[in-house]
Amino acid sequence: MTTRRYAAVVEYNGAHFHGWQRQKHHDEPTVQAALEAAISQVANHPAEVGCAGRTDAGVHATRQVIHFDTHSDRSDYGWMMGINTNLPDGVSVQWVGEVDSEFHARYKAQARRYRYLIYNHPARQALMHDQLTWWRYPLDAGLMHEAAQHLIGTHDFTSFRAKDCQAKSPVKEMHHIRVERFGNIIMVELECSAFLYHMVRNIVGVLLPVGEGHKPTDWMADVLAARDRKAAGITAPGGGLYFVGVRYPHPFNIPCSPWGPALLEPVLTA
Repeated sequence: MTTRRYAAVVEYNGAHFHGWQRQKHHDEPTVQAALEAAISQVANHPAEVGCAGRTDAGVHATRQVIHFDTHSDRSDYGWMMGINTNLPDGVSVQWVGEVDSEFHARYKAQARRYRYLIYNHPARQALMHDQLTWWRYPLDAGLMHEAAQHLIGTHDFTSFRAKDCQAKSPVKEMHHIRVERFGNIIMVELECSAFLYHMVRNIVGVLLPVGEGHKPTDWMADVLAARDRKAAGITAPGGGLYFVGVRYPHPFNIPCSPWGPALLEPVLTA
């Protein structure tokens, strides 16, 4: 019986789930548990999935990448439609394809990209209230972008690491970070070799007082150099955070590039 490995690109609304990771002794729904149940139903055998990056409760994804192994014979289209038929609202498979057995969603990833969306307006939003972080005080996106550039390159990101982080090393390479305003929405986009636990939300927690004008742009450099979580700011809420892409070596040919069309780009460019 031949075992095949498949990869899939998944999007989900994190407000519907208690994070990505399956919980052993809790009843809260998780994205991993929902996917494994749906894939197992289509495969007619128990299935386990690995992912490119685990997300917290409330955090969303437009291009999460998973892999799973199966001995069942289905077409790529059959897998996608069958899995989606068995998934709950708030999570959907966008693409499924057979991949080389060496592919691993997490360990073969060369970089990951996140976006953080802030609704910057005196009145809170009614629509997408669980998909955007509301910030009532005026923010200067230009100052936030200037401060964020201090993070480009390879650094020790201990100041932005949550105490429960299990990563072996706090040293990561930040490839790209930008802050832009689109009307009332401010977007913070980051690409890094890998992210520490709460790293993006803690970076945003430093950018917010910079954007308000309460801290200088160089404060980001000071916080980074301190290598101390106490030197940084708040942990921004999870509802505005999106996992939007993964970079893999070209031979794997998985359509998960963060530079292609995304769920949120029509909203941001309207």
